[in-house]
Amino acid sequence: MSKANNSALTAAERLRKQAIGRRKYRETLDCAATATISLGGIGILATLVMLLAYLIYVVRPLFVPAEISPVATFSTAPSQAMRLSPVLLSIDERSEFVLRLDQSAQFSLIDLGSESIVQTSRLPVAQSAEVSAVALSTGERTMMAIGLNSGEVLLVSAEYDTAARPEAGARDVSPLHSYPFGRLPLFTMSEPVSGLAISQQGDEIQVVAVGANGQIELATGKRQSSLTALLNPSSVPEYEWTVAISEAHVSGASRVFIDGDHQHVFALDSDGRLIAFSIRGLHEGGAESFSSDAIANQPGKVVDAEMLVGGRSLMIADDLGQIGQWFFDVRSGELLLHQARVFLAAQVPLHLLESEQRHKNIGAVDIDGVFRLFNTTADRLLAEQALVGEGIAAMTISPRGDLLLTESESGQFLTYQIDSPHPEISWSALWKRVWYEGYPDPAFVWQSSASGNVYEPKYSLMPLTFGTLKAAFYAMLLAAPLAVCGAIFTGYFMAPGMRRTVKPLVELMEALPSVVLGFLAGLWLAPFVEKNLLGVFVLVILLPVTILTASVAWMFFPRRLRHSIPEGWEAALLVPVIILISWFAIWVAGPFEFWLFGGDIKAWLGSELGLAYDQRNAMIVGFAMGFAVIPTIFSIAEDAIFTVPRQLSNGSLALGATPWQTLAKVILPMASPGIFSALMIGFGRAVGETMIVLMATGNTPIMDINIFEGMRTLAANIAVEVPETDVNGSHYRVLFLSALVLFAFTFLVNTIAELVRQRLRRRYSLI
Repeated sequence: MSKANNSALTAAERLRKQAIGRRKYRETLDCAATATISLGGIGILATLVMLLAYLIYVVRPLFVPAEISPVATFSTAPSQAMRLSPVLLSIDERSEFVLRLDQSAQFSLIDLGSESIVQTSRLPVAQSAEVSAVALSTGERTMMAIGLNSGEVLLVSAEYDTAARPEAGARDVSPLHSYPFGRLPLFTMSEPVSGLAISQQGDEIQVVAVGANGQIELATGKRQSSLTALLNPSSVPEYEWTVAISEAHVSGASRVFIDGDHQHVFALDSDGRLIAFSIRGLHEGGAESFSSDAIANQPGKVVDAEMLVGGRSLMIADDLGQIGQWFFDVRSGELLLHQARVFLAAQVPLHLLESEQRHKNIGAVDIDGVFRLFNTTADRLLAEQALVGEGIAAMTISPRGDLLLTESESGQFLTYQIDSPHPEISWSALWKRVWYEGYPDPAFVWQSSASGNVYEPKYSLMPLTFGTLKAAFYAMLLAAPLAVCGAIFTGYFMAPGMRRTVKPLVELMEALPSVVLGFLAGLWLAPFVEKNLLGVFVLVILLPVTILTASVAWMFFPRRLRHSIPEGWEAALLVPVIILISWFAIWVAGPFEFWLFGGDIKAWLGSELGLAYDQRNAMIVGFAMGFAVIPTIFSIAEDAIFTVPRQLSNGSLALGATPWQTLAKVILPMASPGIFSALMIGFGRAVGETMIVLMATGNTPIMDINIFEGMRTLAANIAVEVPETDVNGSHYRVLFLSALVLFAFTFLVNTIAELVRQRLRRRYSLI
């Protein structure tokens, strides 16, 4: 008996220890699973935080204020070369040398490193000749036109080379200037030159001179191709020149400009009016073609003017401290002038203007010696700096826009470092309408590149944001009703056997890569819809009507036939109906198109409704992306409906409610948090979709709700343009900003969706 008791106790103890061991094992697994899941969640959150931090890190420099800081102050040794005030200052590409020209036609080359004059020379003109006008060519400013009080107009190349001499530890600088076209002077006027303009575009050079009495002369040079130039590219180019004397006159014009297209010449006369001439008209004798009193009627008196880089707009400063930007626009053969914007530099008169060569920046100095730098595209003040010294006689900005040089009336030179890496970016340039050069009105435009180097960057995010919402809207317009209604039928009405077949098939659609869907949409669906556009419209109308009609007609079929179909399988009978009505819609659309729309509904849409039709458009995106979003919404919504406790629906039915009343009053309210989550997740998928939008639309960043036109989304734009950008450039950082906008938008939508879901869950909770 004792042995039996001991054996029983031993077995019980062994079982107890085994139970304890299994419990500890389960606890260990639970702890490990909890730790793993927690670490995974923390890792996901950490990844999101690091992603957000990196986006902010890349985007932040776009909004860092520009800075202007003094670098050096120096005076060259008193010499005969510096005895007169400068008429021109120019910095070379590397910001190493300054070319100075004074009124006596004396050139001085100043080394900014040693702060000394390294070379001087004088134009080979008469000793009594003085410089009365000077102009630098647009673009790289490698050529200058010089007008003398004797009426001579000289064309001088400002290029020079710096060669290192290692044995001497110095550099040779040569030549200081040259006359590359073998004509000195280019032409001679019968009166002193008061205004000059020069523009070089491709193989053509235009030079316009205005005399003190208003005479206008124009020289046009076209580069000639020769065997010598082909064999020796470094040889002096040969130009064929044509000189014309115009009958038109401009009184007191000291500022003359040539537009970037070499079509018009502009001059500011002594009354502050802007006078425009056609270059072709000047060659033919020339009559005045346009006169604007708008500038003359502005409150302040014009003190200086500069053509902005690109030659499409004129910057005019007055004695009230305002800088106006004026656009030239040719419509119906008539030249129009628009004041696009006004910069209020100060309440004191302005003194000098200087345009930057590579950005749409303009610098201004007032009579108090304060320098301000503006960007016209961003429509903002970039930076300001009080200049050292009194009486600024001349100033210039380096070709790269990073150095400002001024010379005071006492001959003192001052250099300032300009740190403004992204001047064209501002809140208004990103999100507001901007009046760009060449546009009739302010507009939202995205154009990150152009064929020329002087284009105006257009980084408006509004077309991309609009395109993102447009694509998501049309995708959800198709996917939401189909997916939710399908989920309701599958989760509540469908027979279990049929549900076990249908649900996996629909979820299998989600495994299709988006690039495959985009490929099919772009290469098959888009041409098919374009060819059968009316048939698609007819199908959209007939399909729901036919399904409802067939469902109602089924109720009038003989009871014996209806009962022969297992309950819940009736929907399978709609498959042949859908196939048949789809074929019928496509077949019947052809005759109707010839009868109603003259055989071409696309042409009718354009002529009668003004709707342009692009083959790859928002409708194609709606079909393709809706097909991709349907499985996501369907799966989550169906699970939410199917998991509603059956006792609730059974209780409702037992109390006398119909199945439809039970669905509307019990099932849908209980499943509403899940259905809402499904819609938000589907919407997030549509917003972030890349490949379908990239391949199924024309990728045109336009703002048009028209379903027959394409668009470009934020995600697609990033995928297209990131590989082509310069790292750390403005374009590169703006693309990261668009990614940050997409991230913030998704986060905001998900946050709102979660708040709504929690509220619905509390409202319809079983507790």
